[in-house]
Amino acid sequence: MPRPLARVLALLELLQSGGVRTVPELAGRLGVDERTVRRYAGHLLDLDVPVESVRGRYGGYRLAPGYRMPPLMLTDEEALAVLLGLVAGRRAGPAGLTATAGETAAAKIRRVLPERTRLRLDALLGSLAFTAPPGGTAAPDATVLLAAADAVAHHRPVTVRYTSADGRHGERTLHPHGLVAHAGRLYLTATEPTTGEERVFRLDRMDRVRVLPGSFTPPDGPDPAQRLLASLATAPYRHEVSLRVRGTAERIRAGLPPSVAVVTELPQADGDELEAGRWYRVTLRVERLDWLPGVLASLDLPFVVERPAALRGLVTDLADRLLASARRDA
Repeated sequence: MPRPLARVLALLELLQSGGVRTVPELAGRLGVDERTVRRYAGHLLDLDVPVESVRGRYGGYRLAPGYRMPPLMLTDEEALAVLLGLVAGRRAGPAGLTATAGETAAAKIRRVLPERTRLRLDALLGSLAFTAPPGGTAAPDATVLLAAADAVAHHRPVTVRYTSADGRHGERTLHPHGLVAHAGRLYLTATEPTTGEERVFRLDRMDRVRVLPGSFTPPDGPDPAQRLLASLATAPYRHEVSLRVRGTAERIRAGLPPSVAVVTELPQADGDELEAGRWYRVTLRVERLDWLPGVLASLDLPFVVERPAALRGLVTDLADRLLASARRDA
């Protein structure tokens, strides 16, 4: 490819990344003087590429808003990033849309890549192995996701048609203030205006979102991700567990993350030795207790079971089994 033409295409690639690019910046990136940059911009205009000149102190060049370049221009590194992102998204779960959408998008990208790049990427993707099986969670409808995102961004109320965990269908009016991806699912954090109660909703259980006129002010406090984790940790399961654990918050949360438990620092008592760590109250709601003794043992920290009493028996049973195994002759 002749060198000036290659630089004209490089200028187009820089402008496609968005925003206004100053002439000195473009000259430095292309290795030419500022007069040559203006000439290259004229070449793009001759090719019907809508390059706009922006005046002022921070002026320069940009592509007209909404313009889409018909051929896909990606470097090898950019193509690799896009395709790996699509493959990883399909493996991790419904990062947004269905697996079919990811497959068709990847096929379109591969179709317009240069053969050398396509063959190299195919070799990489064909040899790539994953330690986890593909995600099997349901994906939300694209129109639902986009409407919810628009409502969150512009603080607009919505009505949604929602199916609850027990299978009941109904319409709800919500003030949505966050979208959160967690464990292969997408969640909407919102406030119900009639009660003022904050709730969390799975997007894959919505089959319609309608944006309403008006706006609202998002609530202060934790960000949507923290609200989701707190909601999951306090969901109404069968058992309410309360513990006191001595150590550091980081070490406790390594075994009992925010989506499982709420960790609160307790006031320091007289005579407490800080070298041994502070005492924290850990509360969680669980459907079963049998997995908790093993987690508490893996923390390797002093703890006290406040409730339920049944958990103390399970901890004792685990300790007896471990002691018996330790004494068993090989």
